[in-house]
Amino acid sequence: MKKYLLFLFFIFCVHCLLAQMPSISEVTKDFKKYEGFFSFYFDEKTGAVYLEIDKFDTEFLYVNSLTAGLGSNDIGLDRNQLGDERIVYFNRVASKVLLFQPNQKYRAITSDKAEQRAVRESFAQSVLYGFDVEAVENNKVLVDMTEFLLRDAHGIADRIKNMRQGAYHLDISRSAIYLPRTKNFPQNTEFEATLTFTGAEAGNYLRSVVPSEEAFSLRLHHSFIQLPDNEYVPREYDPRSGFINISYYDYSTPVSEPLEKKFAIRHRLKKKNPSAKVSEAVKPIVYYLDNGTPEPIRTALLEGASWWNQAFEAAGYKDAFQVKLLPEDADPMDIRYNVINWVHRSTRGWSYGSSVTDPRTGEIIKGHVTLGSLRVRQDYLIATGLLAPFENGEKLDEKNDPMLKMALHRLKQLSAHEVGHTIGLVHNYAASMNNRASVMDYPHPTVSLDKNGNIDLSNAYTSEIGEWDKVSITWGYQDFPKGTDEKKALNEVLDKAIAKGLLFISDVDARATGGAHPKAHLWDNGDNAVKEFSNVLKVRQKALDNFSVKNIRNGVPYAVLEEVLVPIYNYHRYQLEAVAKLIGGMNYSYAIRGDKQVVTEIVPKEVQQQALDAMLQAISPEILTLPENIIKLIPPRPQGYSPHRELFSKRTGLTFDPMSAAEAAASFPMSFLFHHERAARLVEFKARNNSLGLEEVINTIIEKTWKSPRLSGLQRSVQMQTEQIMLTHLLALSINENASMLVKSIANQAVKNLKTWIEAKKAESKETDYLAHLDYALDRMKTPERAKVESEKPLPPGAPIGMCSLEE
Repeated sequence: MKKYLLFLFFIFCVHCLLAQMPSISEVTKDFKKYEGFFSFYFDEKTGAVYLEIDKFDTEFLYVNSLTAGLGSNDIGLDRNQLGDERIVYFNRVASKVLLFQPNQKYRAITSDKAEQRAVRESFAQSVLYGFDVEAVENNKVLVDMTEFLLRDAHGIADRIKNMRQGAYHLDISRSAIYLPRTKNFPQNTEFEATLTFTGAEAGNYLRSVVPSEEAFSLRLHHSFIQLPDNEYVPREYDPRSGFINISYYDYSTPVSEPLEKKFAIRHRLKKKNPSAKVSEAVKPIVYYLDNGTPEPIRTALLEGASWWNQAFEAAGYKDAFQVKLLPEDADPMDIRYNVINWVHRSTRGWSYGSSVTDPRTGEIIKGHVTLGSLRVRQDYLIATGLLAPFENGEKLDEKNDPMLKMALHRLKQLSAHEVGHTIGLVHNYAASMNNRASVMDYPHPTVSLDKNGNIDLSNAYTSEIGEWDKVSITWGYQDFPKGTDEKKALNEVLDKAIAKGLLFISDVDARATGGAHPKAHLWDNGDNAVKEFSNVLKVRQKALDNFSVKNIRNGVPYAVLEEVLVPIYNYHRYQLEAVAKLIGGMNYSYAIRGDKQVVTEIVPKEVQQQALDAMLQAISPEILTLPENIIKLIPPRPQGYSPHRELFSKRTGLTFDPMSAAEAAASFPMSFLFHHERAARLVEFKARNNSLGLEEVINTIIEKTWKSPRLSGLQRSVQMQTEQIMLTHLLALSINENASMLVKSIANQAVKNLKTWIEAKKAESKETDYLAHLDYALDRMKTPERAKVESEKPLPPGAPIGMCSLEE
């Protein structure tokens, strides 16, 4: 009885407290009102924002984003970068309002309220913020939003700390609401704030982009978005489709069925006439290009993004995908606009294709592309290195500039690629093996030698959507007539693609270091990795043969030739990765029971041997050693031209270092050949079907390095350096904690055998430098734990050549 009386007393006190509160109209009489999805007010005297809440326990979408960024690709806080998206709702408790984020990962898709409650109460929810009620009027309350908006919701300080760029914290005294981008619309309410971070010990990445190390200011955006209606029909995910998926656990699922549910993410798209073979859409998908994009880049991006209409036409739509320039009065953060942003950074870096997605269903609400502006310059640089075009040292006009033509073709593909992510697609890294079947691959320029032996860029990049892309869009967006067995029809779409030989392999399977798939690679070309590697080496050699002062314009310091040389000397690096994956490789697919795809198939021994031979060609002194005429062209950098990471690492101080360039180029393929996962597969596959074994691989490498005939001059120095690099990787593998026992035993035996050979060689050798080389190797074998692969010089940055990574 006492508890009941106390409860009544509490209710009475709350009622009295609320009764004493002023009305919303009283508090806001001098404020500027912004009507919309959630009406809000701005107090010009204090700079405070007050939110009028009239929707309680009603879910909506909350998204934070970074409108004005830092400008550093390495730190990653870019202009118009999307942050987290969450379904939230306001819940009122007396004089307090809580912003709840329900747990979408665990659900009960049932009409049984008790069953829904049981799941809801079994897993934690999150309260993102608590607000004090400032005023009341009818069924509405007023809360002060200022502190909520002036908080580090994007994790900026943590990002700076995690990147070791200093200790910075949010300084509220230097932060304020940014009114020009604080707006209201019928379906979304937008807030923006200028946040200033102060601190010390700024790292190099941060120091290079901020005007003052004492403080830097960014702008953070907050969006409250009305969730879509329930007319959208989710499409059950198929791992063969090429789509991104959402997933959750449905605890109302019968025991005989999978608990985890997966659905493809897609825009809402319906035909006006689903029965027609070709029909207009009820509402087309429209993307808008950042109006701050300059020409001729603007035209290239518009054209590339528009390629997707080809895929939608293949799916039976007419003009269902459109690309326009963003109107001057439009806000790119407005949820109504799918946008392609043109973003500037201090260094080249990745581009991104993101989206705002309804976590309940997978419906894409807003496509959001971020394209880095410096990457087109890297493509121009590669073309310059290949062509040595400045015969007279003069700048070429745009109409007759083959480097610009190639770079713009690349931008078209990049635009299509990133938009592809925002319409639901993942990467397809097997497309380059399939005659460029998808723009969702990472394309290296396809370059060849013409009949006169000159470098030909005419086929560098594709100019249209791929066949696989049409399949994916048809699977994801086809609107079937009533009565169609949709699951069967969708399966037929993929079965037909498989019958045509179209391949789909995505991200994790394409990575090279320990990767096994022989057909899915980043930045490769051709349907035969080894054959294309041979072509790439010929192109590389031709470019090096032609390398001269013609690779720079008049008035440019000779030292800048090193920047042009880097991507040419390392031109073969990506095709080399594709070759590496054949060794210890296994072909497989995302097969499901009933389709006719390869499940697993070890790469034939002869193919692996061809790949090994190609890899060893890449570490030959002939390939690694730069010619004297190029070395003599590159002096130390002059005043005003500081060294940077796009150059070769050096061990010679200021002077150009061809030995370190060769060191990095030799260590790179060794990292694949001696990777512990590849080594384990070599041991396993040898035991299973007498495939190429680890012992054979190591012995072959030793034969082609340590036991090869001695050379002279700079090639001799490179040869001995490469042998020491090989020993580093072998010693590291012999004690690698992640390697299997059998791998370590084989590597350890190889070290002992090599030691015996070196000791015998030492007894018969007379050359002082060679004896020193042999002695040093023997000393290193005594302490294998000191063999640090990471101490070797790395290659200069390569990727992105002009492509993206889905965050991924």
